[in-house]
Amino acid sequence: MATAAIASDRPRVLADLIPGALARDAILVLAGAGVMGVSAQVAIHTPLSPVPFTLQTFAVLVVGAALGTGRGAWAALTYVSVGIAGVPWFAAHGSGWGGPSFGYVIGLALAAPLAGLLAEHRADRHVVGTVVLMALGTAVVYLCGTLWLAHALSLGAEKSFELGVRPFLVADVLKCAAAAGALPATWKIVDRFTS
Repeated sequence: MATAAIASDRPRVLADLIPGALARDAILVLAGAGVMGVSAQVAIHTPLSPVPFTLQTFAVLVVGAALGTGRGAWAALTYVSVGIAGVPWFAAHGSGWGGPSFGYVIGLALAAPLAGLLAEHRADRHVVGTVVLMALGTAVVYLCGTLWLAHALSLGAEKSFELGVRPFLVADVLKCAAAAGALPATWKIVDRFTS
């Protein structure tokens, strides 16, 4: 019984370390949406794809992991909703609905709570778990993005993969490696100070 009580007091995700409840959650959701919006502004357009290279996938998955399922979902939905409403914080100051890369935005909204769910099950506390978390989240983004890209530009599966996935693989492996170092290291620091 004592073990169960101790386990329930331990933080499930990094955001649980911040005291408070409703106000904390609202601030974290807005901050998470802001991080997503800012990360989208680091955009590099290349002739390899109509979709720019951004830091969004990394930011969304780390935010989702840090906030957990519910707060991660609300942060992503806030980011998407506000961008659709006209705030120019999609990639390269974009906003609104549609365009060839909008499927990636939808994928990000789905990937954030997935990352949060996996983090709630401690996937972000070890390198291998974090790699799995990042790979699954990135796969969701790729799936939604390439399906939308194929529809928007009337492309076949092979061409959609060539334009919507292949150019981003190396960059996303690097993002995965960065998260696999950062999230477990953060938990080690947290464990050292909370033990």
